[in-house]
Amino acid sequence: MKRYLNKEIIAWAIYDFANSSYTTLIVTFIYATYFTKAIAPNAIDGTALWSRAVTITAITVALLSPVLGILADRGGYRKRFLLIFTVIAVLGSAMLFTALPGQTMKALCWFIIGNIAFEMGSVFYNAFLPDIAPPDKIGRISGYGWALGYVGGLLAMFVAMIGFVNTEIPWFGFSKALGENIRATNLLVALWFAVFSIPIFIFVKEKKSKNGNNKDIRLRSIFNELVKTFHEVNKYRQVIRFLLARLIYNDGLVTIFAFGGIYAAGTFQFTLEEIMIFGVVLNITAGIGAFAIGFLDDILGGKKTVQISLFALLLAVIIAVIAPNKTVFWIAGIIIGIFSGPNQAASRSLMGRFIPKNKVNEFFGFFAFSGKLTAFMGPFLLGVFTQLFQSQRVGISVIIVFFILGGLILAGVDEKEGIEAAKKS
Repeated sequence: MKRYLNKEIIAWAIYDFANSSYTTLIVTFIYATYFTKAIAPNAIDGTALWSRAVTITAITVALLSPVLGILADRGGYRKRFLLIFTVIAVLGSAMLFTALPGQTMKALCWFIIGNIAFEMGSVFYNAFLPDIAPPDKIGRISGYGWALGYVGGLLAMFVAMIGFVNTEIPWFGFSKALGENIRATNLLVALWFAVFSIPIFIFVKEKKSKNGNNKDIRLRSIFNELVKTFHEVNKYRQVIRFLLARLIYNDGLVTIFAFGGIYAAGTFQFTLEEIMIFGVVLNITAGIGAFAIGFLDDILGGKKTVQISLFALLLAVIIAVIAPNKTVFWIAGIIIGIFSGPNQAASRSLMGRFIPKNKVNEFFGFFAFSGKLTAFMGPFLLGVFTQLFQSQRVGISVIIVFFILGGLILAGVDEKEGIEAAKKS
């Protein structure tokens, strides 16, 4: 192993292995599809309802992340917050098992709680990256995390397929009545997430920021600090430009992850088993892409890596919208798999390069803020257009607009200037 791959970095990356079970099995492939097919009244209404849940998550995370980022910076609470939100996400996953067919609101409430916790945990997880990664290796280490995450999602999917979904006799005595075997995959997520998140809490140390002596956690003081941090961020022109670009193109990614399985099931009549196989293939290609292009990130830079991935993702979505059959849709899905991981990994590493060392939590709070401030727009518009035109194809086409606008704004980001500005702080 390379010297920079120490136990702290490995433990950090394993958290991605842990939490990817949540996005793979619940958000994207199994539970989202099961919700629209078995819990909601019908696929169209289920798609719209799921979009509302994702919208609520996005707005809540956008509001909470900058505030809690300041709290973490002041009191050294980063690891503590990560633990709290991990526990809530695990509990939210387990409680999804209790929502029976027809109990739409119960299912949505537990999904919203768990998904908010998952997203907030990611804020503090990402904030560890600049502390543990050498500056010249930040791209590939971010890529390692995403790649290991896809491996985790893939293995969790295999276990779910073999033990609960694609089997005549589900494990541990679960039956197929009322979809109990499908709902049991949420218990698998809870266990997987809990067990594999342990290393980060044992081996990754929290470095105190220069603001760590400020213990004032009064709401007014935090608000004042939030305003101050906003002005601080404004001093870094390239950070602002990048966050604005990401604010838009990330909407497209959020929508793909939340509705990929739903679209496959509703428009191309994928069975749950086919969707799981689809998920396996996408996780394999995404893991390979995130790992390989992490090296490209360190060579070409984060901006060019994101631009390449955005172009490929745009092409894939266009193919998915006009696909006449499952075969063509599969091609689109594989392209999305290869380039979605690199897009996220390169975005995270580019932000890490732009952040002043004493503002890591706060700036990554704004990073999450930019990822969620308008992240409700993609799912919301997808739901609206799907209902309005009674067509998932029309709904999914809104993603094209987000990728084009985000890419145009990203073109104006000067990566070298952004890195130099961070070094001078």
